Amino acid sequence: MTTRFAAPTALEDALAILAADAAARPVAGGTDLVVAARQGRKALPESIVAIDRIAELSHAGIEDGDLVLGGLVSHAWLAASPEVGAGWSALADAAAIVGSPATRATGTIGGNLMNASPAAETTGPLIVFGAMATLRAAGGAVRDVPVAELATGPGRTVAAPGELLVRVRVPAGARGRGSAYIRLEYRRAMEIAVVGAAVAVTLDGQGADASVGSARVALTAVAPTIVRAPAAEAALAGARATPEACRAAGSAAAAAASPIDDVRASADYRRAMLEVVVARTAAAAIARARGESVPVPASRWAHGREI
Repeated sequence: MTTRFAAPTALEDALAILAADAAARPVAGGTDLVVAARQGRKALPESIVAIDRIAELSHAGIEDGDLVLGGLVSHAWLAASPEVGAGWSALADAAAIVGSPATRATGTIGGNLMNASPAAETTGPLIVFGAMATLRAAGGAVRDVPVAELATGPGRTVAAPGELLVRVRVPAGARGRGSAYIRLEYRRAMEIAVVGAAVAVTLDGQGADASVGSARVALTAVAPTIVRAPAAEAALAGARATPEACRAAGSAAAAAASPIDDVRASADYRRAMLEVVVARTAAAAIARARGESVPVPASRWAHGREI
């Protein structure tokens, strides 16, 4: 049972509480926390530090071309932002399909990352963009951690006791980059990814002769953490930007993966669907890199599409 509750409005006050109280846990939107408690899967923390009133954690904007997000930036903001949709489309795709409208309005980018779920929607896009998370502790201690290295397992991160994720910096993309995030979904709302893929590509050349100059692929819900897929990246990089290259990337990802097996899907089913999802996501990323219109979220565009 929760016995202590604090709602500081200054970041340093929140960090001081986290440093002094070993049982204290920061809570922003609390969307995962409340659901888990109501379902009896996980008790509420003994001590809660509500950080939703700390204004400086809500900042979002473009700085020197990079996208800079405070830990309290909501999924709804990410999904609706023209800047995110234009420059970091995969992140907009992911944010647009998180939970329900209420979840997207309340849930935050910091919470999604620090919850460290292998099915977290926004983590894959941030990984392919090379994003960095800033962790801060009382006394001014600050360190930057690549988002790709933040989670160590389901529900676990590299954050030390007392550290709080305060910012995510997402580098600007090269000219000609396109990106997308697509998940396999049984329904169109309140879904958790069975398999998901984030792909970012840059193209060399134009039209039918264009080739993939570089590619990054991250896989969601196939391992204890969200992981890169180097075999799929190698299948795309240097290849002509064709449906055949997308299918080759899907095959490479499936062949190299060791998917998890749980109550939501078997490992064999995940492997089979991974091949399809990666191919469709690569196709969406390439289409965007070419300047074609692929609406957000790309999952809707890709539904039932043959690649």
